[in-house]
Amino acid sequence: MMKIFSKTIVVISLAVSSSTAFAQDDLLSLLDSVETVKTHEKVIATFKTGKVINMQSTETVKAKTMDFRVTHRFGNIGEASGGGAHTLYGFDNSADIRISFDFGITDNLTLGVGRSKQKELIDGLVKYRILSQTKDNHIPLSMAFYGDMSYNPQEGSQFYSGMAASPEFKHNDIHRFSYTSQLIVARKFGPRFSMELVPTFQHRNFVLANVNPENSEEESNDLFSVGAGFRFKITKRMAIIADYYYIFSKYRTNNTVSPFYNPLAIGLEIETGGHVFHLNFTNASGIIENNYIPNTTDSWLNGGYKFGFNISRVFNLGHKK
Repeated sequence: MMKIFSKTIVVISLAVSSSTAFAQDDLLSLLDSVETVKTHEKVIATFKTGKVINMQSTETVKAKTMDFRVTHRFGNIGEASGGGAHTLYGFDNSADIRISFDFGITDNLTLGVGRSKQKELIDGLVKYRILSQTKDNHIPLSMAFYGDMSYNPQEGSQFYSGMAASPEFKHNDIHRFSYTSQLIVARKFGPRFSMELVPTFQHRNFVLANVNPENSEEESNDLFSVGAGFRFKITKRMAIIADYYYIFSKYRTNNTVSPFYNPLAIGLEIETGGHVFHLNFTNASGIIENNYIPNTTDSWLNGGYKFGFNISRVFNLGHKK
């Protein structure tokens, strides 16, 4: 009887030990799976909205949401550039106004439409996030592609203004299209500071064949530029933001007849719940790339900076679970 009892105890002990070992293995597997979930966790809020100020950011609109955006730019503040007290430092004038709707098709794909006052441009855009930075630096950068196509519906006398009359020249709707392509590369360096670089290519189907008298360089349909922007968080809901483009164009270099300047913007970002406000100053009069990159003709040093603001409001278009 004692032998049977002893054997039973041994069997039970072995069973308990075995189950304990299996339980430990299961627990370790569970811990490993939790660790795997945490690995390669994405960095969020590199920038707060789809734009820094003038410049696009790597941020896309979340799936099944819509970003409704109103952007307003007043006239020049400095008196030497047409501003001063008699225009209430630019508040009497409106250089550009844009209303746009951006839709999140997926978390990484945004499609949008908009209309600008300047040149009456109607545009459609696509932004696709290629890479997302991770907290463990497995992916050290965020990257997105941005493309915009705009159409100018102005009267022919406005659109072809400045062109010498020629009976052989025919108006064509294809002239009215212009295109921007960008690769946006960004990194969030910590909880406060983010930065991005934006190489840019533009093509305009129609430009006037003007010549820079200083170097005999002619305006071209194609334009290359590179931009840089940053965001520096100063409080929980406020940040300093800025962006700048350098344009590679010999035609625009020291052009004394038609001066051009590189677009520079600096501003304050304020977040209030579902709204994000940008209060900014810039020498660019246009709001979208197809306007402000090739056509910034005001200088900061000459008082050609303007006050502007961006208001972004995101709406949920999906069904809440």
